[in-house]
Amino acid sequence: MKKRKLGLALSLALAAGTILGACGKGEEKQGGSEEKENDFKVAMVTDVGGVDDKSFNQSAWEGLTKFGTDNGLEKGKGIDYLQSKDEADYTPNLNTLVRNKFDLIYGIGYLLAEPVAEVADQRKDSKFAIVDSVVEKDNVASITFKEHEGSFLVGVIAGLTTKTNKVGFIGGIDGSLINKFEVGFVAGVKSVNPDAEVQIQYAGDFNAPDKGKEFANSMYSQGADIIYHASGGTGKGVFTSAIELKKKDPNANVWVIGVDRDQAEEGKVPGTDANITLTSMVKRVDIAVAELAEKTKNGEFPGGEVTEFGLEENGVSIAPTQDNVSPEALKAVEEWTAKIKGGEIKVPSTRDELKEMKF
Repeated sequence: MKKRKLGLALSLALAAGTILGACGKGEEKQGGSEEKENDFKVAMVTDVGGVDDKSFNQSAWEGLTKFGTDNGLEKGKGIDYLQSKDEADYTPNLNTLVRNKFDLIYGIGYLLAEPVAEVADQRKDSKFAIVDSVVEKDNVASITFKEHEGSFLVGVIAGLTTKTNKVGFIGGIDGSLINKFEVGFVAGVKSVNPDAEVQIQYAGDFNAPDKGKEFANSMYSQGADIIYHASGGTGKGVFTSAIELKKKDPNANVWVIGVDRDQAEEGKVPGTDANITLTSMVKRVDIAVAELAEKTKNGEFPGGEVTEFGLEENGVSIAPTQDNVSPEALKAVEEWTAKIKGGEIKVPSTRDELKEMKF
């Protein structure tokens, strides 16, 4: 019913525009039409990792950029972002975007859940979206992912690739979200290599590359040959550790598994052809952000709803760059993907669920 009314209103508006155009200047009519068409504005607030974190925030901005390209918008003219240097910036940044009359405002990352809920209560006429968390407000759309499913697949690759039977996981902040990456990874490793040992450490921060490097150095020195990180900017230190070890000894068997986006670029070893990125767990934040923006622009804002992206929705996967992954591991990924999609196995998303699995 609403769509029919919208269609009628649009027809009348077009008819009126044609009449006015015949009476006025064609250039003015064309400019006004374009201005109205591009009136929709959408922006995002990053977490402390910043928009160029080579991970989660960057993927979100790539999604908004794609939406902008598709709709004739560009940074500062229809799409934009505000970066947060620390957690105290979240609420002021959200309010700044409200005051600037953006039609849809994203909070990128679960750390923004409380600020989004607070501002959404105060600004009931504004529309918000939270990525990686759920905010139960009518003017907030929530986007979540089945990170454990994608992490299971890179765990399968790690379990079939390790030569030492020792692999590592480095997380940002220890909590329910990053635990999904951890337990999915462990389940994947153990499902194909029950004898493998998985070392686990948390930095307590998503923007501490020094800690990431320190933890990675420790794990590699203790025999781990593959480290999966789910730690945002902290992961830059993990890559630095592996790259330095590879530069020092070209025969060093050290690998990093990236997260959120294809991080093959981060694994290049300067001055050589080597790349220490084994694979990455790609989380299509870009697609989710672009899709929700398009829906909202079309008057279909899913306020109060949760949209979850998993393997079935192509929301998580291994990275398209697969040069360092063996054919055996790629075949195993296909087989386990089919099992997960078919309901043959349920990937654990909590440590308690992981304990119930038999390997």
